[in-house]
Amino acid sequence: MRLIHTSDWHVGKVFPFAGDGVMALLQKARLDAIAAIGKLAMAEHAPTILVAGDIYDRQSPDAKTLAEPLEVMRRFPTVTWHLIPGNHDPDLPNGLWHRVQSIGLPDNVRCHREASAFSLDDRTWLLPAPLRQKHSLSDPTAWMDEATTPEGCRRIGLAHGSIADFGSSSKTPNLIMPDRAKRAGLAYLALGDWHGTKAIGKQTWYSGTPEPDGFDQSDSGQALLVDLEARSPNVTPFPTASHRWLKEKATVQNAQDIYRLDHRLRDLEQDLSRLLLRLDIQGMLTLADHDLFERLIAETGIKAALAYLDLDREHLIIRPTEDELDQLTNDRVIQDTLRRLRAIVEQASHAEQRAALRAIRHLQLACHRRQREAAA
Repeated sequence: MRLIHTSDWHVGKVFPFAGDGVMALLQKARLDAIAAIGKLAMAEHAPTILVAGDIYDRQSPDAKTLAEPLEVMRRFPTVTWHLIPGNHDPDLPNGLWHRVQSIGLPDNVRCHREASAFSLDDRTWLLPAPLRQKHSLSDPTAWMDEATTPEGCRRIGLAHGSIADFGSSSKTPNLIMPDRAKRAGLAYLALGDWHGTKAIGKQTWYSGTPEPDGFDQSDSGQALLVDLEARSPNVTPFPTASHRWLKEKATVQNAQDIYRLDHRLRDLEQDLSRLLLRLDIQGMLTLADHDLFERLIAETGIKAALAYLDLDREHLIIRPTEDELDQLTNDRVIQDTLRRLRAIVEQASHAEQRAALRAIRHLQLACHRRQREAAA
């Protein structure tokens, strides 16, 4: 038997940092990931897909968001999707899953709302562990040990929760014993909750989210192809993500550093519109070099090419040269003010430095604006 293991779709997830355009892009990507999983199942002749919880990000999505993943799954009629509620979308009384059932599931989608064995085929039984509340101190998989299935059949677990091996305490909600597969005689235990792909043992895996949703995730953006014909599962990760999330650091001291940074960032991805980048920048630049940095990195250039740029320039210092101060304006009062601000940058505390740097930037922009108005 070959199947696909996925989880943590988080359809409808809100990204507070993102503007409307980026938000729409990232939310659509989560639906595109479902389609990628369906295509993978068809290409690999794996007609069973196990979705280990957190299909939706919130308990109360609007009607369109509620229906969208169902419509994507409907497009793959030769594939059967098996869903369970997770901690983000638990099966509460008159809650989200009641709404899903009321609008009608596609014929190829099964929502398992009860912890009871379900026959996948003549030789294979699924043991689903749906969550009925966001947080529970009981192990949602405990019932699997005593679950009754025909003798000699293959048993597969499907659950959503934390594994004790992650350093959890006894008070961690939805805590799953790391040896549950052995205890319950499972050929495979498909888990959700952890957003990166992770093996807990030969029989127990987290698939991770198929579309990354943060800069601190590793090994996300995948689904697992699971072949159960051998003595132990053969598990192969396949990429499903539309976007990559990366963190980079750089130090810039002059124009050459800025040009090198521009080339380095452009080499990160062939299609930069697929990349969300968090860039931690530090160094000291003149006004001219800072203008170059704005043009190539911060405001246009690479920023325009990326899906999103999160730029941390807390430790980037602007230090105008004497010539730049003289050329910026003929106003002696402004020149003296800029020199005093530069002295603060070089000698004062960090908080005063940041205030001085902001003041220098505002004065620079005001002087440039006055020059343009005079030229017009």
